[in-house]
Amino acid sequence: MYHKTLSYRVFSLFNNIFLTAVSVLCLLPLVHLLMVSLSSSAPANAGLVSFWPIGFTLEAYAKTFNNANFLASLWVSVERTVLGTALALIVNTIAAYALSKESRVFRARNIYLWYFVITMLFSGGLIPGYILILKLGLMNSLMALILPGLVAVFNIILMLNFFRTVPKDLEEASFIDGAGQFRTFVSIYLPVSLPVIATISLLVMVGHWNAYFDGIIYIRDSEKLPLATFMQTIIVQADMSKIDSNALVNGTQRTLRASQIFISALPILLVYPFLQRFFVTGIVVGAVKE
Repeated sequence: MYHKTLSYRVFSLFNNIFLTAVSVLCLLPLVHLLMVSLSSSAPANAGLVSFWPIGFTLEAYAKTFNNANFLASLWVSVERTVLGTALALIVNTIAAYALSKESRVFRARNIYLWYFVITMLFSGGLIPGYILILKLGLMNSLMALILPGLVAVFNIILMLNFFRTVPKDLEEASFIDGAGQFRTFVSIYLPVSLPVIATISLLVMVGHWNAYFDGIIYIRDSEKLPLATFMQTIIVQADMSKIDSNALVNGTQRTLRASQIFISALPILLVYPFLQRFFVTGIVVGAVKE
């Protein structure tokens, strides 16, 4: 009966209108960017394009996919995101499983847990991190972009709290059947932890795909730059050396930038809807599980 009251209906109506308006406001810049990338150079450079292409053309996308620097950076970002997410899931899930055990099972649990938590409170700093990567010989390599952020304590805590909600009866039944810790982890804990795994995967993927600052610090060769760093150099720093020279001559750099920005945002836009339904469930780690 509560949901049928007039006040609730009015609140629901205004709430839906507000959320719809916010969603539209979030989508409009992306739609405008797409329309600019699909327009000819003259109206785009004149600022005449709004939410419909003027002089529809795919020239900007053709030039983007003919740009060797852009394609190399795109491939580096794909490698970084896929490999970085896979390694992060392996390392963080194993660490979370061990730390989720009680002290009577894992005696040094509290010591290791505080060892991880301290890294959240105190950072080593930029210069020591740079020196460490330099001394390890990882400069100008893909591992320099993956290893520094491989162990994310927030993700470990999120996952270990989720592991604690898994009924102990399942674990005990696994041990009775003769399974060890690793088999129990793979066969029992991972299958029931899909929401938190999807949530952490999304967080790690977005972090790797959008990271640009570490590429500026650790990467020296332009063909090894991740896509976010590549986009930062041509848009924020306005480094025109990485843009196709024909685009500069023909005055299509605005449509070219728009196409590159849209392509760089497209992978996350395509992946997010498939993982979004797990996001809330994964974040609410204290929910009761049947």
